Amino acid sequence: MTIAAIVLVLAVAITVGLYNLLSRVEPLREIVAGCSVDVPEGSLYLEVEQAQIAATIAAVAARRKLPERAVVIAYATALQESKLFNLDYGDRDSLGVFQQRPSQGWGKPKQLMDPVYSTNKFFAALVKVKGYLKMPLADAAQEVQRSAAGYAYGPHESDAKILASAFTGRVPKSLKCVYPPETTRSATSDSDAKAADGASAGAARNAAAEPRPAEARRQLARALGSTAIVSKRRGWLVASWSVAHAGKYGLRKVGYDGVAWSADPDVEGWKPATGTTTTEVRMS
Repeated sequence: MTIAAIVLVLAVAITVGLYNLLSRVEPLREIVAGCSVDVPEGSLYLEVEQAQIAATIAAVAARRKLPERAVVIAYATALQESKLFNLDYGDRDSLGVFQQRPSQGWGKPKQLMDPVYSTNKFFAALVKVKGYLKMPLADAAQEVQRSAAGYAYGPHESDAKILASAFTGRVPKSLKCVYPPETTRSATSDSDAKAADGASAGAARNAAAEPRPAEARRQLARALGSTAIVSKRRGWLVASWSVAHAGKYGLRKVGYDGVAWSADPDVEGWKPATGTTTTEVRMS
């Protein structure tokens, strides 16, 4: 056998060996944070911030004892105004989820950047619109917003109904979120990490690795008021809020009504779980 032939045989053998080796190695899976809503009316993908804001709007509406139609109107308005993001810019001096203007008496800029505050302001104006529950959605939203393009709210009604079905708790187990492991293990920002009593950023991040359910409940109460579970629908509202905010508060598990959501990317959706009840949403 010539040298060239030997080299060729070796090259083929090495190639085949590498191919067999690589074919056995599972490719690295990139986990991207995000949420999905699946209800009979349809499905939607949301970025985490959108899910958090949607959950906040539903919680504020529940505190104000508003019907689901009011939530649908709020969602359609927010989808048109900001795509459900808390924007720090807008047309002229418009700010926040609903693009409210300080110069028009909606509040101070810092207040309008608080989704709980801005949502309360929106609903306070909406309930003053006579017959808003029976009028076309675009008309009801326009009565509040006074937009130059009031017709633009209507096309968002279908998506708004999907969101309302999930975040008001009417359809159980309809919100699912996925977070990269580092999202829930280190949920404190650099500025937060440097804040407490001169602690170093590294030490603060180590503390942030622990789930913070008490802090989550305090923030939930800002929007919802009492966090007591008085009905399954309210329980699923709280459960959805908790899953949407899991990355922010380092939550690894949310359990309610015989099932649990896990931040483990290998566990998809809500799974049967022992130790959960209909009287408490467990965060851990």
